[in-house]
Amino acid sequence: MRSERVRLFQTLPHPCGYYAERTAQNLVIDPAAPRLDQLYGPALERGFRRAGGHLYYPNCPQCRACTPCRIDVEHFAPDRTQRRCLKRNADLDVVECMAGYNAERHGLYERYLRTRHSGGGMDEADASDFRRFLTAPWSPTLFLEFRKGARLLAVAVTDVCINGLSAVYTFFDPEESARSLGTYAILQQVQLARRRGLPWLYLGFWIEGHGKMDYKRRFRPLQVRTREGWVPLSP
Repeated sequence: MRSERVRLFQTLPHPCGYYAERTAQNLVIDPAAPRLDQLYGPALERGFRRAGGHLYYPNCPQCRACTPCRIDVEHFAPDRTQRRCLKRNADLDVVECMAGYNAERHGLYERYLRTRHSGGGMDEADASDFRRFLTAPWSPTLFLEFRKGARLLAVAVTDVCINGLSAVYTFFDPEESARSLGTYAILQQVQLARRRGLPWLYLGFWIEGHGKMDYKRRFRPLQVRTREGWVPLSP
């Protein structure tokens, strides 16, 4: 990605999605830039993340808590808890599907948001919200569906780039929380990356000590992006 050919925009301050008392700002690659699909891989390498049709990077003046992270696919080995998760969900079928909206997926998405993000502004997502947040016309996205027979239990939204997979979002049936389907989705995306010969699974941002974001450190070996580039996260 050559900076002289791609414009970056800075968003206005807005409420932080991770800390209620903080405000946040992002750098966003020009959404009208040509060949965003070709920019996506290099942008991931530089720590950017996709949300809908935007590639963004946190650029908060007073905070640097959001740290890009990625799993080293070749050397990853599940720990004991993750092996139990794989065994617990061995009865599920995992199906690679074209990304897109349908009523079944949307119903599951709505139930997940009502349970996990009640009152957060996302819990009344209609069909256009689903499409706008999870897909983009230029994005190389697929959906991994997790099914128990005909019943859809979870969907992992993942982008397939030349240098790795990017785990964009996972939503699942709230009644199946005992299965640890979020963890299972990451483990299945690691396996998908291996099948496709891709070296990295990008997990977005790790926030040390954060109740909802610190779990990513359990997927080892994990790399984080610093000013010096990508480095292994210390145990």
